[in-house]
Amino acid sequence: MHFIYFIMLHIGEFNTLKILRDTKVGLFLGSEETQEDDVLLPNKYVPKEFSIGDDLTVFIYLDHEERPVATTLKPYIKLNEFAHLKVNYMNQFGAFLDWGLEKDLFVPFKEQARPMEVGKRYLVYMHMDEKTNRLVASSRTNKYLTNENVDLEPNEEVNILISHITDGGINVIINQKYKGLAYKNEVYTDVKPGMKTIGYIKNIRPDGKIDVLLRKVGVEAIEPSSQIILDELKANRGFLRLTDNSHPEDIKTVLKMSKKNFKKAVGNLYKQQLIEIKEDGIYLV
Repeated sequence: MHFIYFIMLHIGEFNTLKILRDTKVGLFLGSEETQEDDVLLPNKYVPKEFSIGDDLTVFIYLDHEERPVATTLKPYIKLNEFAHLKVNYMNQFGAFLDWGLEKDLFVPFKEQARPMEVGKRYLVYMHMDEKTNRLVASSRTNKYLTNENVDLEPNEEVNILISHITDGGINVIINQKYKGLAYKNEVYTDVKPGMKTIGYIKNIRPDGKIDVLLRKVGVEAIEPSSQIILDELKANRGFLRLTDNSHPEDIKTVLKMSKKNFKKAVGNLYKQQLIEIKEDGIYLV
């Protein structure tokens, strides 16, 4: 019976299923064609209003007895994805992570890149254990990342997950698939491991390494940067003590942008007659 479940239902993912019947313990969801492969949505997750035959989108995982169960809660991680998760407790078998659901996510000792500790967060990858058909996580994340056959283009917008920060730069995971690096001197906002954001492909090297930016460059960057300057002017009574001669670090501290983008944005605002440029700084018109 379990074998059928794993074929019909997508464990570790969101499924859109029909409401088949209402019972004392909750709603049974599934396909009208194969009602023996249904799954329970416990009462605590049942919507206030529903009708038999309605479609419901639910996340399916395994309960404490390893049976498929549905929930309307949104987990912090899905099958074949990466996330930063906190360790709730440890036992003789491994670590158990908080992933937003009632039953914690298991990380066997053999899947821990270094021994985990309660209360700390780790970057993990969730996969289906082939031997047990259970969802498990691994902090040995490198084996689940590949930069072979990279299907990306320069300037392409991508989803970024901050992996970890080193002296070499900010290590990121691109589209839940590739390893990338953002250089610290090109990052103008505060970032921390686990943060999700939008990035842009700067360069794909011949060896497969990928450089990313966390902000658009070129013409496309002028408009958002111009808005940042306008917002800062309005917040400071229409004046900013920044000029072409200002130190790049001063510009980065105040506006979280490079001097190059600052000069482009100021030029753009000046052309639109939105600012005045004087020796002591910029004035809002």
